[in-house]
Amino acid sequence: MSATPSVPFLRRVTPGGWTATAWLAGLLFTALLRIRLPGQEEADVLPGIVILRWDGLTMLLLATALALRGSVLLTRRPAAALRYLLVAAVIGSTPLGVTAIPFAQYLAVDVALYTIAASRPPREAGRALLLALGLVVVYLAVRLLSGWSVGTTGALAVALTAAVAWLLGRSEQQSRTYAERTRAQTAARAVTNERLRIAREMHDSVAHSIGIVALQAGAARRVMETQPEQARQALVEIETASRETLAGLRRMLGALRTEESGAAGARPDEAAGLPEMPGLAVLDRLAEVTAAAGLRVAVHRVGAPRALPQEIDLSAFRVVQESVTNVLRHSGADSCTVTVDQRDPEAVVVTVEDRGPAPGRDREQNHDRARSGDGSGYGLAGMRERVGLLHGEFTAGPRPGGGYRVTARLPLPAGATVR
Repeated sequence: MSATPSVPFLRRVTPGGWTATAWLAGLLFTALLRIRLPGQEEADVLPGIVILRWDGLTMLLLATALALRGSVLLTRRPAAALRYLLVAAVIGSTPLGVTAIPFAQYLAVDVALYTIAASRPPREAGRALLLALGLVVVYLAVRLLSGWSVGTTGALAVALTAAVAWLLGRSEQQSRTYAERTRAQTAARAVTNERLRIAREMHDSVAHSIGIVALQAGAARRVMETQPEQARQALVEIETASRETLAGLRRMLGALRTEESGAAGARPDEAAGLPEMPGLAVLDRLAEVTAAAGLRVAVHRVGAPRALPQEIDLSAFRVVQESVTNVLRHSGADSCTVTVDQRDPEAVVVTVEDRGPAPGRDREQNHDRARSGDGSGYGLAGMRERVGLLHGEFTAGPRPGGGYRVTARLPLPAGATVR
């Protein structure tokens, strides 16, 4: 991990490259301060005697070599790189005849501090800051003990800029850490949501079909000896429901395998060769299958039919499917009514209701628990969650005068793309 600029064309420059550039810029600035530029009567800083001699130039060359070496090591061995740069700052300041390490000679150190603070663990970054500030203090202490004058104000300014560079680096690392944590949490939520979606699809599709298969098998067993034709028809319905369920499972598993092999962004119903997900258009087929299991389903459509966004269409169908399955398995009713209301241009409303058990038919003992969503059942809870994810409204409860009613209102998003 390294700290690099966010501007695209600057990303090719490594942190070591920026550090070396900072050192060379500091040398250039140091030279410009000691010559008379156009418009000036004299140079801002008088050059010291040593800098004009061979030994002064040798020290500047040695400091530059150390600084460049530190720049090369910055990404691989940041602690060693910082030590090279600090020694270079001291050696490069010696021939200048200054009372404190100048800012120009500490500019490369500031860049290295930013890089270390932005890319290294907090403890290592803290040690780097202490080392950089400690060198400034030691430099002043040595001059004081030697009886020389010290530039306290200049040293404080250099220390302050070093601290600011370090803080900027820490801020960069914290922002990056937060962004990575947010991405990880988003990915985890996406995985969880996908698992819940698959669980809902499996429950809504398989539970309905298996319920019908179980009822048809029971009916075939009872009339096998006395009414073989009805038993044969029940077996045909069992075969049909089983094949449809198997096709649905293959579709889901095929979608999962497609996503695992790298089909990024592919929806389960959009994978190659997979059939379209069901919707309100196939309610009549649902009614036929359910009628063969002994429950008459009357489908009423109110308002002009219109194409719906796929997630709305699928969720509305699943609510109807699960509600009809509950009526079939738990209510004891021999009929129910499904109403699809599309009069509201901003929403679609589906209602499933039954009038209670038919005369001579008993409710299952677990009726109240299954309908209330308590116990181990997931029917109502799954419907409520599905509708809630689409910011819809879901109600379920007994009807006045007997029976049960489930209603789901699914709002249509503005500008939604329809199928």
